[in-house]
Amino acid sequence: MQQALAGDLDAFNQLVEHYQGYLFALTVRVVNDRDAAADAVQEAFFNASRNLSRLRGDAFRPWMTRIALNAATDILRQRKRKPASPFPEWEDESWQPPAPESDEPDREAIRRSRGRALAAALAQVTEDQRAAIVLYDVEGFDYQEIADMTGVSLGTVKSRIHRGRLALRGLLEDQMELFRE
Repeated sequence: MQQALAGDLDAFNQLVEHYQGYLFALTVRVVNDRDAAADAVQEAFFNASRNLSRLRGDAFRPWMTRIALNAATDILRQRKRKPASPFPEWEDESWQPPAPESDEPDREAIRRSRGRALAAALAQVTEDQRAAIVLYDVEGFDYQEIADMTGVSLGTVKSRIHRGRLALRGLLEDQMELFRE
C-alpha cells in the first residue's frame, strides 16, 4: 500500500488483484446484477487511483469498500431513472449447463430458490438497509467499521440493520420453508 501511495503502478495493480474479488462479491449483492457490479468495482478502482492521496492510515479495505458502495449506489440511482431492462428474458437461468450427477438436484433447486427469494427481498429494502445488512451479515464487518465506512452514527447502523432484517422477515414470510433445513 505504501508503494502504491508513492505512485508505484505495479503496487496499485497488486492491490486491485487482491481486493477485486471481495469488492465484486460485495457490490453484486447490493446491485443484484453481475455486469453492474463489475462496472461498480471498475469505477471504484478508478476513483481510488485518482484519490489515493486522500487515504489516511492503513485502512485501505474499509476505504475501498466505501468507494465501491458509493459506486454501487450510483448504479442503483441510475436504474431508478431508467428502470426498464431491455432483455428480461436473459435473466432466465434455464440456459445453464446441467449440474453434475454428484449434485443433488433437490438441494440445488432449493438453494437457487432461496437465493432468488433473498435477492428479490433485498432489492425491496432501502439502499441504506441493504448495504448495512450486506456489510454486517455477509461481509462480517462490525457495527463501528460500518459506521466509519458509511459516515453515519453507530446507532444509525444498528437501526438500519434491525429495520432491514424486520423488513426482510416480512417480505420472506410466505417463503420461510425455503430457509428451514
